[in-house]
Amino acid sequence: MQDNYRYILEPYDGMKSRYHCPNCNKRGVFTKYIDTETNEHLNDATGSCSRLIKCGYHYTPKDFFQDNNISINNEVTTRFKPKPTPKPKTSFINVEVMPKSKASKKPNYFIDFLAHLWDYEIACYLADKYNIGTSKHWQGSTVFWQVDTKDNVRSGKIMLYNPTTGKRIKEPYNHINWVHKVLKLDSFNLEQCYFGEHLLNEDENKPVALVESEKTAVISSVYLPEFIWLAVGSVNNLNEAKTRVLKGRNVVLFPDLKCYDLWNNKIPQLTKLANFRTSTLLETKATESEKKQGWDLADYLIAIQKEERIARA
Repeated sequence: MQDNYRYILEPYDGMKSRYHCPNCNKRGVFTKYIDTETNEHLNDATGSCSRLIKCGYHYTPKDFFQDNNISINNEVTTRFKPKPTPKPKTSFINVEVMPKSKASKKPNYFIDFLAHLWDYEIACYLADKYNIGTSKHWQGSTVFWQVDTKDNVRSGKIMLYNPTTGKRIKEPYNHINWVHKVLKLDSFNLEQCYFGEHLLNEDENKPVALVESEKTAVISSVYLPEFIWLAVGSVNNLNEAKTRVLKGRNVVLFPDLKCYDLWNNKIPQLTKLANFRTSTLLETKATESEKKQGWDLADYLIAIQKEERIARA
């Protein structure tokens, strides 16, 4: 059994457990360290910002002790005796919830955006293929259901998009939530899987492409159908635990611009599971302006489509 650390980043318990970052001053992006023996925060400035690229602030307990000349025995300050507590079982959403969401006739701005790129026939095909539903949590909001290879519904990520630009609505606050939170399911233990993971069952030999956002996976599947497109959901979600379902596969990583090194450096940890390589498409093709904006693959593919339409006009 691995040792447990005394000081850990506070587990997620809704937005009440996320704070203002002392570095970038953004709200709801900062996770504080807690003392597991007292369950209290170590210090208001000790923690990590989730905006790895745009901020990158991470002030550890070790840094805090050193900066404040606090000398405490390492064994006492950083570790405590492991407690034989069993790992909580993964929770699942009732199987009847997702189909109702997919069958909803309420507005869905993300599906509208897909129809703007192609047409509603293709948009509806993609929504069914990727288990994309509609939520009434916000007018026009979308549910990206996470379904694993055993067809268990882990949960659904609710987000709101601009139907014309396809960009996420982040003002006056970041419109993102989870189905199990909205349904107020008590003691729900979310263990995420990759978005689109259920598609792995369709072809055991087809190569897999991993991107960060759900939107990018859905859009890229139309332009480059030779891959099974999955989304990790956030830049930090590319990890060994979630990647076990890809064992024996050929996998290509398509990181967003500014995240190439972050993902490429993870390959040595993951190669025992599958054959990984990192695409340099965006790194080599993007302009300086596009790099500064942190484009992802969907941005690039959509831009090419617009250029082709203009050329044909």
